[in-house]
Amino acid sequence: MTDPVHGKIGTVQSPIGGAGQLGEILVSVRGGRELYIARASEPIGVGATVLVVHVNPGRIVDVVPWMDVPSEPPADA
Repeated sequence: MTDPVHGKIGTVQSPIGGAGQLGEILVSVRGGRELYIARASEPIGVGATVLVVHVNPGRIVDVVPWMDVPSEPPADA
């Protein structure tokens, strides 16, 4: 069974320092928002958007930076 946070988008609340260092992300899941301990291979700052790519025991998730794709093309000026 896959954890419901796998594949979700989150926001960094406490900076992730890169390999071997932990931070925190806030993820919308189960009808609310929950904090997870996060790790990444590169530093990611507060406020950045991330994608949860793996869930480990103890509410530790592996994340990668995520860039939102605009839902509409930019208007020509």
